[in-house]
Amino acid sequence: MNISIGFSPCPNDTFIFDALINRKIDTEGITFIESLEDVETLNSHAIESKYDVTKLSYGVYPAVKENYVILNSGSALGTGVGPLLISNTTDQQISVEDQMIAIPGINTTAHFLFSIAYPNAVKKVFLRYDEIESFVLEGKGLGVIIHENRFTYLDKGLKKIIDLGEFWENENHVPIPLGGIVVKRNLDKKIQQKIDGLIKKSIEYAFSNYPELNDYICSHAREMSEDVMRKHIDLYVNNYSLSLGDAGRNAIRKMMEFFNKKNEKIVLSDLFVG
Repeated sequence: MNISIGFSPCPNDTFIFDALINRKIDTEGITFIESLEDVETLNSHAIESKYDVTKLSYGVYPAVKENYVILNSGSALGTGVGPLLISNTTDQQISVEDQMIAIPGINTTAHFLFSIAYPNAVKKVFLRYDEIESFVLEGKGLGVIIHENRFTYLDKGLKKIIDLGEFWENENHVPIPLGGIVVKRNLDKKIQQKIDGLIKKSIEYAFSNYPELNDYICSHAREMSEDVMRKHIDLYVNNYSLSLGDAGRNAIRKMMEFFNKKNEKIVLSDLFVG
């Protein structure tokens, strides 16, 4: 059986899916056909229901929940892992609302977090995540950075204004849900559960060989040093990636409440693979 799967070329995703894609574990009769895209492209494809299984930003999940359910394995959640709002100045009196803000995609969790932290900031431009440091360095405005840019912005002389993940955690007292893995609702439930279990086994295999960085990870992160790759993995792949658990599911429910304009009851069993 062939299953299409989309995820990013970032080290945390290639770390998670290496054993699955490259059959280092028994995939139990399933052949996974992978497509690697940046997160905003994956979000757009999720809206189009392009892949059977896909990585996405939790910020876009409300728009696709009729077609996808969330897997228990593969997510990026945690504390201290959120996007950062950065500037090229040390001016502490800067008015965020008066600045142009570069954001890594309209459907990203980064945009969601920025919007709840700065609801009156409406001057926005949406760029690929890896274009935002240059936008800020060139003095065009502020930027919200994600992924490996968390580890490189200081070296370029850029300054943090706020950690949007810390803002979320302080306000809501739950981990920040960044990205998750979802599967199409119309797939047989036993297949959904099998895929969920296989992703967990793939992560367990990856951890059993860590801190080794194999060719699959390195080939998709050519511009990163091994140190940055490991920092990326250490930050975004954790126990929540192995299994969301009650804390992870409750954090996602909390985020869903912000999108629930009709005040409908949120039933966790409707959101996650059983």
